[in-house]
Amino acid sequence: MSEKQYDSVLVGYAEEPRYSDDGQLMSWNVRFKDNELTEMVQKYATQRNEQGQGGNLYVTLFMSKNGKACCRVFDPNSAAAKEKRAQKAAGQQDGGDLPF
Repeated sequence: MSEKQYDSVLVGYAEEPRYSDDGQLMSWNVRFKDNELTEMVQKYATQRNEQGQGGNLYVTLFMSKNGKACCRVFDPNSAAAKEKRAQKAAGQQDGGDLPF
């Protein structure tokens, strides 16, 4: 059985969420240290193309299975992300003759 590959890594410290009086999730804070931000930009920023597009960090806030607030950043260099890009490129090549 193969181990599941992830395209993101956990980052920062996500504080407990704040809820409204009627129990609706309102917001929560994420805290990053300055060295964590520098590392995130160096490791996880997307590549820039010739037009200067790219250089983005994709951060996702989510609740874990056990109800804890978490934060993750997309890692474009991960094995899972590279595999997804390869599958997408192969799909575009195979279906290139479709009219839609």
